[in-house]
Amino acid sequence: MHNSFDNLCHMKGKQFHLIILLVAVLFSACSKSTEQQQHEQRAEQQRQQALYEAAFKVGVMPTLDCLPIYLLKDSLLYDTTKVDIRLRVFNAQMDCDTALVGGSVQASITDVVRAERLKRNHLALTYFSATNDYWVLVANKKARVKTLPQLSDKMIAMTRFSATDMLTDMALKQGKPKYESYKVQINDILLRTKMIVNNEMDAAWFAEPQATQLLGQGHNVLFDSRKQQLQLGAIVLRTADIVKPQREKQLNEFTKAYNRACDELNSRGLKYYRELIKRYMNVDDATIDRLPKLKFMQAVRPNQSDIDKAQAFLH
Repeated sequence: MHNSFDNLCHMKGKQFHLIILLVAVLFSACSKSTEQQQHEQRAEQQRQQALYEAAFKVGVMPTLDCLPIYLLKDSLLYDTTKVDIRLRVFNAQMDCDTALVGGSVQASITDVVRAERLKRNHLALTYFSATNDYWVLVANKKARVKTLPQLSDKMIAMTRFSATDMLTDMALKQGKPKYESYKVQINDILLRTKMIVNNEMDAAWFAEPQATQLLGQGHNVLFDSRKQQLQLGAIVLRTADIVKPQREKQLNEFTKAYNRACDELNSRGLKYYRELIKRYMNVDDATIDRLPKLKFMQAVRPNQSDIDKAQAFLH
C-alpha cells in the first residue's frame, strides 16, 4: 500500500514536471513568435519609409490651382511602375515653404513672390509652371466695408512676403484709406475663411474656391488681382533634387501627367470634377456651380515680367 502511494506520487511528480516543461516550451514558442512579429513589423516600416523617401512628393493646398495635381494623382494619369507620386496637403503656404526648405517634398504649389523670397534666402528653386491662381480681397459683410477707402483702421488677413502681401500694398495704394490699415498674418486659408464667416476679421485674401464660397454668402469683393494684369501663381521644384538622375525620370513622368490633367480639365470643365473638388477643398455643390470658368495651362514658366514685379516688391 505504501509502495503504491509512492508510485502514485512519483507519477504525479513526473506529470507535473512534464506540464512545466510544456508550458516553458509554449512560452518560448510564443516569445519567439512575438519577437518575429516585431521584427517583421520593423522591416515593413523600414520598407515603407524607403518607398516614401524614394517617391516624388508634391506639396499642395485645398485650392483650385492644385486641381491638375489632385486629378493626376486620383486618376493615375501616369505609369505607376515608373514613378510613385505622393501628395502632402497643407492649409498654408508657409507650411509648403517649410517642406521645400526641409527637403520633404520635391515640388510645391506657391506664388512667385514666395518663390523669389525663398531663392533670396539661398534655397535653389526651379520654376515648373505658372498656374491660373488669382486672389480676391473679401470684406466681411458685417464690417461695413464695401470700398477700398473704407479699409481705414481695418485688419486685413494675408501672408507676409507673398502675393497677398504685395496685393495688399497695391490695394491700399489704390484705395488711399484715411487711417492706417493693419496687415495681420493668418497663413491658414481655412482659418481665414472661418474668421470672415465668424466676423473675426475685417477683410482677407482668398483664392478659389474659397473666394466664390464667401461671395455666395454675401461678403463683399474689394479687389481682384485679375484686373492688375498679374499672374502670380506658380509651382516650383527643388533644384538640388531634380538634377539627380532618378528624380529627373520622375519629373518627366510628372510633367506628362500634369499636362494630361490640364487638358482633361479644359475639355470637361470644373463641374465634371465636382466630387474631386468637394473631397480636397471642402466646398459644397452650390459653390462649385458658381465657380468661374478657368483655363488650366500646361507646364510653362511664369512670365518674367511677373517675376520682376515680385523681386521689386521684395527690395
